[in-house]
Amino acid sequence: MNAEQAERFVSEAIEPVADTFDTSRMATGEPGLPGAFVWRGEILQIAAVLRTWRETGPCRHGSPESYVRKHWFEVTTRAGATLKVDFDRQPRGRRGAARWWLFSVRAPDGA
Repeated sequence: MNAEQAERFVSEAIEPVADTFDTSRMATGEPGLPGAFVWRGEILQIAAVLRTWRETGPCRHGSPESYVRKHWFEVTTRAGATLKVDFDRQPRGRRGAARWWLFSVRAPDGA
């Protein structure tokens, strides 16, 4: 793998494209992965989900329960890039804070 194909850390908010959410996951309390996101003015169309996982953490109010903090998705785009995105269940800060984040990007082979 050459340097252009290395995974690149991004950590930037991304905007889901309206009306592209996978509503089948929402029935189980999980976020519906959008079919497309806007990042830096470019539309990233999701082609396939490679894997999903959850990040958990302890209750912030002292009880012994663990709660899901983030839902992670590793996906490929129609352009061939591989993305790691996460959905933050409890964004900190102001109301309406970004919930979807682009963690990293790996360019398509040959790019």
